[in-house]
Amino acid sequence: MPEGNELHRWAEMHNTAFGGKKVRVEGPNGRFEDAVLLDRKVLKRVTAVGKHLGYDFGPDRVLHVHMGLYGDFTEGTGKAPEMRGALRLRISTPNDWLELRGPTDCSVWTTEKWNALRERLGPDPLNGDDPKRAYERIAKRKTPIGLLLMDQEIFSGLGNIFRAELLFRARLSPFRAGNEVDAAKLKRIWKDSGKLMRDAMEDRRIVTTKPADRPHKKGPALNEEAHYVYRRQGRPCFICGTKVMTKVMGGRNLFWCPVCQAE
Repeated sequence: MPEGNELHRWAEMHNTAFGGKKVRVEGPNGRFEDAVLLDRKVLKRVTAVGKHLGYDFGPDRVLHVHMGLYGDFTEGTGKAPEMRGALRLRISTPNDWLELRGPTDCSVWTTEKWNALRERLGPDPLNGDDPKRAYERIAKRKTPIGLLLMDQEIFSGLGNIFRAELLFRARLSPFRAGNEVDAAKLKRIWKDSGKLMRDAMEDRRIVTTKPADRPHKKGPALNEEAHYVYRRQGRPCFICGTKVMTKVMGGRNLFWCPVCQAE
């Protein structure tokens, strides 16, 4: 599933290509029947909030997209190609086009519904939000912090990679109860998440390891050295040499170092 950095990158790209312009909106073969409500209208702006995208066509028409596990965009310039495959949505101008396939949701919402979603979601590290509400919610919960970080009503935009890597970088056990995590750790996680996600937007890849901690300390991070624990189960921790562990938490695979992140 795309994490928040990718959603914000798409929002920036689509704003640049289509923001303030009259666009064609098509949903071939009945896969998006509400396309007629947006076709040949001006797309005012595109906003990313957590793992959601909102394409504001106003008045009171917001195209909501949630990518889920399998959603993806294809973008290009010039004339759009012939429609192929399980295409859900196409937005185009004479100069630019995008195609969407496989999203969990692609539907037209009212502005009220979109705003209600934004109110319900937790602060987004890439939107300049105040994290105070997230800190307060975590402080009241006995739920493991490894689950709380995946709760989009606490921090929005974080996914499985960032959960594992942020907890490792904070040297925090994923099994620690939320109300037992000290404020300094939470502040570090929030600050770290914003930096790592912004870097990922620019680099188009998520790299969480520091050069000094990698086996190859010079040059760009190799793929196998880009993360401390994510998908590194059974391999030695870059810091202490202990084998990285894995188990399912909240329906997703969790990765951690039992020494660096001792309970």
